[in-house]
Amino acid sequence: MEKLRVLLIGAAFSADLHSDGYSRMLDKVQIVGICDRNLSRIEELANRYGFTGYTAYDDYDKAIAECQCDLVDICMPNFLHHDVAIKAMNAGRDIICEKPLATTVEDAQDMVDTADKLGKHIYYAEDWLFAPAFRKAMEIINSGKVGKPLYVRARESHCGSHSPFAQTIKYCGGGCMVHLGVHPVSFMLAMKDNKWSELTAMTSGGGENNMVHQQMEGEDWAGAFLRFADGTYATLEANYVTVGGMEDVLDIYCEEGCVHVDLSFSGPVKVFSIPGLDYTVEKAEITTGWSTPAVDEKYNLGYCGEINHFVECCKAGVDAQVGLRGKDGLETLKVINLIYKSAKEGTHIKNDALEA
Repeated sequence: MEKLRVLLIGAAFSADLHSDGYSRMLDKVQIVGICDRNLSRIEELANRYGFTGYTAYDDYDKAIAECQCDLVDICMPNFLHHDVAIKAMNAGRDIICEKPLATTVEDAQDMVDTADKLGKHIYYAEDWLFAPAFRKAMEIINSGKVGKPLYVRARESHCGSHSPFAQTIKYCGGGCMVHLGVHPVSFMLAMKDNKWSELTAMTSGGGENNMVHQQMEGEDWAGAFLRFADGTYATLEANYVTVGGMEDVLDIYCEEGCVHVDLSFSGPVKVFSIPGLDYTVEKAEITTGWSTPAVDEKYNLGYCGEINHFVECCKAGVDAQVGLRGKDGLETLKVINLIYKSAKEGTHIKNDALEA
């Protein structure tokens, strides 16, 4: 079986998440190139996941021009997504792009338009849609055994981004809503086929108005209320004021039941350590005392499933499922920007584009 040839652009945090997925399917893929300004980081990533036979690049223009690949996986800071994507698609490649699709709606629209014009696929990396626990929740919902969903509450939160680019809006597109809230927003839009009808939002405002992170231009707390075309309501939240590790929580209240998922902290292993463990869960500040270490964290957060899905779709030359296409990433960014508009202006926004 011919392997799909993948070029990784970036070798840091996001690339590590994606590489774990590739490492589990080396019978289907070949990492033919890895690009990062820091060549030692490339070597560390490749050694960690057993990648061999690749070419290392320190310039993404050179990598895109020279690397013979089928798929370009963009694991770069948000503000570079657009530039890398446009160049990769113009070079004839399909792409995977991490969230958010871009820092502005205009750039995201240009990416989607370019893909349409060139006949290329954008695979939008929304890991929540492949988290096994969330997929189980949706399986239960779709079975009809808890009745029609009436209200959904979803949030992602932790103590703050590790990335220096996340401190400045021009480099990242916003604050916690565009970094963390992007997951619940994408999940709900996928659940409801992008058919939202109205929204109202608040944020901490950014800078000196933030609760904790006054040095950050973007907000460190954001919440949005949405209503969808079928009458379902949702509360979507993101914040950088949560200590103790990352929280990914989904609650679905239905006519004849409810479903609760705690993605980050539910696990079968409990440990007490006086000196502290090397690692427990993402963003945990301390590991001493009692803790619940994550078991196969990247798999359970959905990264492995999404990468496998993208590889299979790229090999078949087809779009990804709803929620994981370029146009879904664009719609997510549009909604997040309207959340910011609602919060800034104190307005209630209706979706005039929704078909009657």
